Amino acid sequence: MRVLLTGHKGYLGTVMAPVLESEGHEVVGLDSGLFEGCVLGPVPDDPPGHVVDLRDVRLEHLFGVDAVIHLAALSNDPLGALAPALTYDINHHAAVRLAELAKAAGVRRFLYASTCSVYGASGGSGLVDEDAPLRPATPYAESKVKVEADVAALADDDFSPVYLRNATAFGYSPRLRADIVLNNLVGHAVLTREVLVLSDGTPWRPLVHAADIARAFAGALVAPQAAVHNQAFNIGTERNNVTVAEIAEQVVEAVPGATLRITGEAGADPRSYRVDFSRFREAVPGFDCAWSLKDGAVELVEAYQRHRLSTADFERRFTRLAWLRDRMDDGTVDGTLRAQNGQSEQNGN
Repeated sequence: MRVLLTGHKGYLGTVMAPVLESEGHEVVGLDSGLFEGCVLGPVPDDPPGHVVDLRDVRLEHLFGVDAVIHLAALSNDPLGALAPALTYDINHHAAVRLAELAKAAGVRRFLYASTCSVYGASGGSGLVDEDAPLRPATPYAESKVKVEADVAALADDDFSPVYLRNATAFGYSPRLRADIVLNNLVGHAVLTREVLVLSDGTPWRPLVHAADIARAFAGALVAPQAAVHNQAFNIGTERNNVTVAEIAEQVVEAVPGATLRITGEAGADPRSYRVDFSRFREAVPGFDCAWSLKDGAVELVEAYQRHRLSTADFERRFTRLAWLRDRMDDGTVDGTLRAQNGQSEQNGN
């Protein structure tokens, strides 16, 4: 297929593009470049693409495209809380408009990167599946719920959307994020030899490696329409349903000499949920997640050490909120989170 991959220069997109290309797909990127410079280690060649803000996508960007994989977003809860109105503008309205343009252009499959955060404070001790009540607790999660509902109304025989509710991502990417739980705890431990948990450690988190997310999207891309059409799927594995304290303990084992400190100063996090991932495995036979939490922690330690992660980069370059605030301060990003790099749109890199 010819696949338009939005956010191809982000944390997940940088991992996903080579996976799609290895499966024989022609990948065309679309990215504003906000996080292009968040690099740790060598970056594989990006696919050719459009340098354009998601809010400025035009119909011609979708011509000749068989499928869209939509990753681009303000991509976590603190960043969404920075400017809730912009979160809805980018994550909700621009995403729905992209789907509308894709349908108008004749795109047949639209894969949307949603999140398990839509379940919020699910309560109880059981596993939540895709039919569980949605209780988004943040603007980021609320935007995902709204997109799923609005894009579902566009579905028909010729336009097949699929909503992949990813668990919390972890693992090394050449365009790193250090503001997600495992990546953050490992980075802090490598730099300080301390695994620091600010919550009380009790909330449950479902985790999934970036490479497993990429493989899931590749599987959904070619699955029979009847198996995935207009459905939501949790992406991850029950093996990686863990408490924050258990995540921290894995990091202690992976980082020689590290000690654990749980302060509890941030209080109990209301976002706590354990997730059932079986529906996607049934829809896409042969798929299962390959990466355990332990393997991911070891991978991150090795990458951080090999590429000499610094405290300054850990705290600023690889933390989305800090990175954007720095770009706003130096004038390369404006108050609406549009890149001010002087570049006109390009067809290529």
